[in-house]
Amino acid sequence: MRVKGNHVILSLVSLVLGFIIAFSYHLTQIENEKPKMTDVQYKQTLALRNQLIDQEERNRKLQSELKEKQEKVQKNEKELAKEAQIFSNFAEDTEKYRLFMGKVKVKGKGVKVTLSDGAYNPREDNVNNYLVHEHHVFKVINELYISGAAAVAINGARLTSHSYIVCNGPVITVDGVPYPAPFIITAIGDPDVLSSSLNLTGGVKDQLVNDNIIFKLEKADNIILDPILGG
Repeated sequence: MRVKGNHVILSLVSLVLGFIIAFSYHLTQIENEKPKMTDVQYKQTLALRNQLIDQEERNRKLQSELKEKQEKVQKNEKELAKEAQIFSNFAEDTEKYRLFMGKVKVKGKGVKVTLSDGAYNPREDNVNNYLVHEHHVFKVINELYISGAAAVAINGARLTSHSYIVCNGPVITVDGVPYPAPFIITAIGDPDVLSSSLNLTGGVKDQLVNDNIIFKLEKADNIILDPILGG
């Protein structure tokens, strides 16, 4: 018997349809074999899910609060750092003030300037023309401070912002204490800068030499100035 084309197609369709029906039946059987959730289990599952949602929400809020607190801590740290820097600056300024007021011992490199009376000239009518006076000393001291000297002393007498110098004939009184010539002015600071400032052409050294003052300048590696006692 000869098989026609329509019969072949019908057979294939029937085969595929049978396979689909069998596969659907198998899936249905699997679904029916699964244990069904009771009402109690459903309520428990729903409750756990709601708790999980609530916990996630609390975690988000806590993370937000943590971020805010971290930003606040960073802000406080920056403010504390600024305050620490301010206090450090105050401490440095205080130390500088104590230094200028002669309240602390200071040592370091610097210069030593010696001012001596000029050689006696019998033809000179006025003896004051070859003596060291307070304005000569002031010129040296002012130039030293302008050049950055941290501390200055005259014949070992530490100078402060309240010091006064008075000339009385051949002696100079520093803060009420008389000192005879030669006058040794010691200053702590950069030796090169201090000496260069004093040696400028037409500067302090030239002015003093023109006034018949014997001027001597030395660099020193270790100058020690003791603090002023009392006061």
